[in-house]
Amino acid sequence: MTLPQDHPQADAAAVPPPGCPAHDLVRLYGGEAEADPAGLYEKLRQQHGPVAPVLLEGDVPAWLVLGYRENMDAARTPTRFSRDSRIWRDMLDGNIKPDSPLIPMLGWRPDCVSQDGAEHQRLRAAVNDSLARFDKHGIRRHIQRYANQLIDGFAAAGSAELLGQYAQHLPMLVLTRLFGMPEEVGPRLVEACTGLIKGGEKAMAYHEYINQVLGELTEQKRANPGHDFASWLIAHPEGLAADEVLNHLRLVLIAANETTTNLIANTLRVVLTDPRFRASLTGGLMTIPDAVEQVLWDEPPLMVCPGRFATGDMEFGGQQIRQGDLLVLGLAAGNADPAVRPDPATPVHGNRSHLAFSRGPHECPGQDIGRAITDTAVDALLVRLPDIHLAVPEADLSWTSSTWSRHLDALPAKFTPRRSVPTAATAAGGGSGNGKAPSSAEGRIPPTVPAQRGPSEAATARPLPPPAPAGLRGLIRRIFGR
Repeated sequence: MTLPQDHPQADAAAVPPPGCPAHDLVRLYGGEAEADPAGLYEKLRQQHGPVAPVLLEGDVPAWLVLGYRENMDAARTPTRFSRDSRIWRDMLDGNIKPDSPLIPMLGWRPDCVSQDGAEHQRLRAAVNDSLARFDKHGIRRHIQRYANQLIDGFAAAGSAELLGQYAQHLPMLVLTRLFGMPEEVGPRLVEACTGLIKGGEKAMAYHEYINQVLGELTEQKRANPGHDFASWLIAHPEGLAADEVLNHLRLVLIAANETTTNLIANTLRVVLTDPRFRASLTGGLMTIPDAVEQVLWDEPPLMVCPGRFATGDMEFGGQQIRQGDLLVLGLAAGNADPAVRPDPATPVHGNRSHLAFSRGPHECPGQDIGRAITDTAVDALLVRLPDIHLAVPEADLSWTSSTWSRHLDALPAKFTPRRSVPTAATAAGGGSGNGKAPSSAEGRIPPTVPAQRGPSEAATARPLPPPAPAGLRGLIRRIFGR
């Protein structure tokens, strides 16, 4: 797409879509996109309808799909909208630089997300089968134990920053366990995953660091397999190559960590600030899973999902799409489409027809694990600290947005201090044992991202903790209607 000659990125862009002057294109990064993404989506909907021309980082042209029906069509029809970025026209024309922050999100890789048809089915089967081997009750026991460890780290203080001390660490603690990695690598991977989704000049360094850690893990699991996701991928009958295993580990790690962190934080914020939810929860009229689904409608963990590539010239959503054009799925915009939600204030309890996990053959395979982590995280916090409340006015909360996601900067809370008492969930071992989230200094990736030691096998042999005591289960049922 070529921009006007006086535009600083004119030489690196392609031709603007027919009927869409380049100066009218809106950037889906920086400025208004970061300050008020939802407002920007609605402005674009009013101006262009269900599909709008936008610019991504580096002023790379794309189509943002805003309509619910159009999102469903693009996600469900790989014959028209492929996930294979090797047909991306701007990439073929040399308009995408090798160090572009879009490459980690949109570049082709040997994983199921980048494939369609039979090859997609082969790789997706390996992921689905390997995830299905986990015992669901065992996963919930892990989540419960790690949640209690983190809560123990701040329960006596009477206050906590729930994003930095809780929501950011719980998903990665669970994922490192499921991957067969030591918990000590978690803080650096949290930073790397968050930085990659955020984009910017460090995105490629974070991308390379994640690949390095997972490459070392793959080599170790080939030599010494365990009962974990990495080992099961390697041993799957579909016979995944080393780079295929690595890239599927990367896919699950990045997607599950970022989205689950956002889902936990957003659900906690709603529970702590919206009187409708708090009253319903304490009155037993609404379960935590219901609250999670409401958040998935209103604030999906990924606002925009990369990406689809047109397999031919077509008319779509009132726009003339050319072969090789990039489309990105506006999950948040689709969920807010007036065609399906004329009144956004109407509750959608139990309704899972949202787009938060995308749709079609590439629908998120780990969504049930994400829901389980979020459900258990919120349950555990409210059971342990039943009078927890926001420590600042809701208006003082702030967010940071990128093209792909929007997340809280902090979620400070207060509660009655409580002494940490070892329970069956926390006394079974695992982790550092101190119940504290690792400090940012311990887990910060230096700018050069030096080589790290490979993950050890020490964390893979710990026994599962016993089920939560009957008294705790009964308390959960009384409070949450479980």
